[in-house]
Amino acid sequence: MGEAQQERRRYTVEEYFALEQQSEARHEFFDGEVFAMAGASVSHNLLGGNFYVAFRQALRGRPCKAVMEGVQLAVQQNRHYTYPDVMISRDDADQQASLTFQAPVLIVEVLSPSTAEYDRGRKFNQYKKLPSLQHYLLVSQTSWLVEWYRREANGIWSFTPLVEEDDALLIPELNINLTVAEIYEGTGVAPLCIVEEPAAQYQGQRP
Repeated sequence: MGEAQQERRRYTVEEYFALEQQSEARHEFFDGEVFAMAGASVSHNLLGGNFYVAFRQALRGRPCKAVMEGVQLAVQQNRHYTYPDVMISRDDADQQASLTFQAPVLIVEVLSPSTAEYDRGRKFNQYKKLPSLQHYLLVSQTSWLVEWYRREANGIWSFTPLVEEDDALLIPELNINLTVAEIYEGTGVAPLCIVEEPAAQYQGQRP
């Protein structure tokens, strides 16, 4: 007979908030479960920084705010809280918030091997429930690739891969025009390289 599986401890929202105040590490919260967030690599940190600096410059003088990974996001009040790598919000309440955003218009997540499937799947499905969200960016740290998801006017999410150095993240309403080369500048991440195998030569027999 197998051993009984140990049940994961469940937290109230109040217990989770208390944990975040006391702990040096950050945690995500979903339906009473708490998940410790792993530390970021250097390239992860640099990519997030490139987005943040570019967004801050683009939004200067506009009623919008860009923040980095230390700011919490309430995906669903009392149910789901995360820490995206970068967010932009133009919500009035978020402009005054000290700890938590509630209505971002754009979210950036830098992918890592341990979180890529979660960021593309379950987390994205949760983020889609945010009425304010219009742009979701998934950023590779192994090669030049930005997966750009946009909520169109009909509510359907479109997908645009940005791969070439001149491919641009162009969002006029946020004054953003950012190329892939600028996103990956100084990160040490190499462009995606496709190596073509030489065509096999036909070696026929002489008659």
